[in-house]
Amino acid sequence: MVEPKKILVVDDSNTARMMCQMILKHRPFKILTASDGLEAVETAISEQPDLILMDVCMPKMGGIEAVRNIRAREETRAIPIIMVTTKGEAENVELGYESGCNAYVTKPISSLELTSKIDDLIGE
Repeated sequence: MVEPKKILVVDDSNTARMMCQMILKHRPFKILTASDGLEAVETAISEQPDLILMDVCMPKMGGIEAVRNIRAREETRAIPIIMVTTKGEAENVELGYESGCNAYVTKPISSLELTSKIDDLIGE
């Protein structure tokens, strides 16, 4: 039996994490969660998820710094990362891509847009 792909959902808002989980609940994914960037980096190293959904504004370590930290490590460098944030201004989107994210989605989340980007990056 094939193991389901793992998606790490990183957001300091419990509601936002639950929204992502609801969007993905009908898909064959194992959902992992983290509530800040520091926990995200630790979980990425220990769990080796197939994809990360990363918020930008979080305590302890923000999403931009977490993405840079994940990209700097050999064992996590290739994990696809989608930024999921309210910060949709051009300079924030540019900063997200410069930090190493593969895609950028703004909140409120469009389930169609999010699942489409996930499929583009890791397939079903």
